[in-house]
Amino acid sequence: MQFIQLDEGLVIIEEAFQKAKRIVEGYPDTKFTSEEYMKFHACVYTLCYKPGDDNKALLHEKFKKSLEETINSTVLPSLAAKENELLLRELVLMWSNYKLMAKWLCRFFEYLDRYYSSFCCGVSLGETSVDCFRSMVFNVLHSRIQAAAMSLINEERHGKQIDPKLLQDVMSIFKEIGENRSTSYYENFVQAMLEETATFYSQSSSQWVVYDSLTDYIQKVNWCIMQEKERAGRYLHPTSVIKLIQVLQCQLLDMNALKLVEKLQSQNSSQLDYQEILSKCACLSLGEESSTPTLAEHLSALMAKSAHIH
Repeated sequence: MQFIQLDEGLVIIEEAFQKAKRIVEGYPDTKFTSEEYMKFHACVYTLCYKPGDDNKALLHEKFKKSLEETINSTVLPSLAAKENELLLRELVLMWSNYKLMAKWLCRFFEYLDRYYSSFCCGVSLGETSVDCFRSMVFNVLHSRIQAAAMSLINEERHGKQIDPKLLQDVMSIFKEIGENRSTSYYENFVQAMLEETATFYSQSSSQWVVYDSLTDYIQKVNWCIMQEKERAGRYLHPTSVIKLIQVLQCQLLDMNALKLVEKLQSQNSSQLDYQEILSKCACLSLGEESSTPTLAEHLSALMAKSAHIH
């Protein structure tokens, strides 16, 4: 084995970092030849293995500092001036390129990762790369990212065409960034989205229940639930979609049950008319389980209970 001096080795390692950084700078097709891979991998191995010198801690710090420098010089400036959909698109691009860069670097530093970072530091170099992005990018911009994602959902709710794949990618980032952490960024986002959804439909239903006939109101409920279920299913986890439908059920039906009974009675709707209303929403389930009631079943039971109370 041919040993190299630390200064000489750091120059070789810096060459690897500078080329890998090009991926984040907008050249994701950057490739390393087999000769380059062997050179960088052998350099790290030799510096770690060199007797009499303990370079492992220094190399670990060099790895982390290089990631931080890339984030400061490239990632953060690219996101700083962007808002809403443009912010989300740039975030998805930066996260994808950053992961690719980190993947290459982790391959070069495989020996250090196996015999020092994971063992002595308690975290792998892959985890270190995610930690850097989380603390320096995601935590700093989290409120703007969440607001931008929420804005897209609201735009679609009001009839605007959006890119559901973009939201799906952002939700994936929430999950990846929060993986194995006490804070779940995805669950926090879902909770905020559910609260905003509850407010939106509480305000909407307060108008509908006053001015719409019972038939029109139930048709709107049926349409809203179908639309929300279809839209959310493209970017939310199935369990989150169920929570969303439960929010709609509460705001549109449960909170207005007494008013719906009054409307049924005041409009002199016949039992035949009421059954026709129910038949229009008989197939729409409020959940994924076979035991979950359909909208018609839930509405029928709810109004029967409310009529008894009334």
